[in-house]
Amino acid sequence: MMIFALTFGLIILLIMGLPVALALALSALGGILGSGMTFQSSILSQKMQFGLQNFILVGIPLFILAAKLMNTSKITEKIFNFANTLVGFLPGGLAHANVVASLIFSGMSGAAVIDAAGLGQIELEAMSKNGYPKDFSVAVTAASSTIGPIFPPSIPLIVYSYVTSTSIGRLFLGGVVPGILMAGMLMFMLSFYAKKYHFPRQPFPTFIVVLRSFSEALLPLLTPIILLGGIWGGIFTPTEAAAAAVLYALIISIFVMRNISLKDFIQILIETARETAVLMFLVTAATLYGWVIMRAGVIVKVTNWITSLSHDPIVILMIIAVFLLLIGCFMEPVVSILILGQPLVIIIERVGIDPIHFGLVMVLSLMIGLLTPPYGEVLFVMVKVSGLKFEQIVKSVLPFFIPLFVVLILIIIFPGFVTFLPNLFMGIMK
Repeated sequence: MMIFALTFGLIILLIMGLPVALALALSALGGILGSGMTFQSSILSQKMQFGLQNFILVGIPLFILAAKLMNTSKITEKIFNFANTLVGFLPGGLAHANVVASLIFSGMSGAAVIDAAGLGQIELEAMSKNGYPKDFSVAVTAASSTIGPIFPPSIPLIVYSYVTSTSIGRLFLGGVVPGILMAGMLMFMLSFYAKKYHFPRQPFPTFIVVLRSFSEALLPLLTPIILLGGIWGGIFTPTEAAAAAVLYALIISIFVMRNISLKDFIQILIETARETAVLMFLVTAATLYGWVIMRAGVIVKVTNWITSLSHDPIVILMIIAVFLLLIGCFMEPVVSILILGQPLVIIIERVGIDPIHFGLVMVLSLMIGLLTPPYGEVLFVMVKVSGLKFEQIVKSVLPFFIPLFVVLILIIIFPGFVTFLPNLFMGIMK
């Protein structure tokens, strides 16, 4: 009865349209009541409150705030213009610029939805003016936005670090190569589209044009360098880096760009507080749900079942990745990590898989879910930004699953793509 309430009860509540956090809490409570377990209400509240007592979580609202400041101050426009200057001369130059801009902006935002909403409008307008089909432009924008949560900093990786007690610094380092691989694979695919459909290219930029574009984008470009350099150099922790990102974004927005009013700033704070409150409610509910799952013995049973299928780490990772791809079709990545992160790490550690390696596999699998119906968040953002129908966007995005799947398979088969930089830099720091 307890396991039924925890699994099918949660699914039924989500289908009914209840908020995810409330569905998690109610299904956990149903599981407790169905098992006949004796408990005190104070214990449940303590378990939920305990979920918030982690310093790492402070980084989430700070990175959200920094990204919103960057978006509102029109810094994203300068990033896209610089990316276009760098690669616009290639066939299908604006499509390549779309990907490069997402890679650069991922060093500031840490979330695919923020990337799609912030850069999306700018990229779509530029590509439409230059004769690119709207559905193709939307597909490129949606696919490239998934780089945000892989290349550091990353909100999903912060959540994974919190749930599994793994090093957030190592996770951030581990995301660098996969993020660059994603950009490279997407651009490789775009080159074929450009030749097939004869997409336009920009004139090769002169040195003066490059210098002007670089100077305009210099301050935003320094953001990821300051953050990652500070983390890897031991100047500040990843959480402190989030605070540094906010301070730097404020300085650029208010004193350099000078295009954020007091009204804009208050609205940004309200939006950040609202999104943070939703996420923290999810954390508390998922903490309770995870505790009940542990008490029910579900983790032990699932672990034994998966390890009975194979003891080969690659096979285990493939099985879990397929499972996560399916989960990503129906559940938001942060929620999935909060619920499944700890149980899955128990499984992978039993067969000797590095939790850092698995963290990137998990996040990338769930990011692909952002592009899959029926609940892909990025798809809905692109509907709002582009005005196209949901069905049109889904159809146009389908080919871009290929490069994303290729990267996922590569990092599963070759762990060094993820672990090389953490081992190198952390070894030097030791």
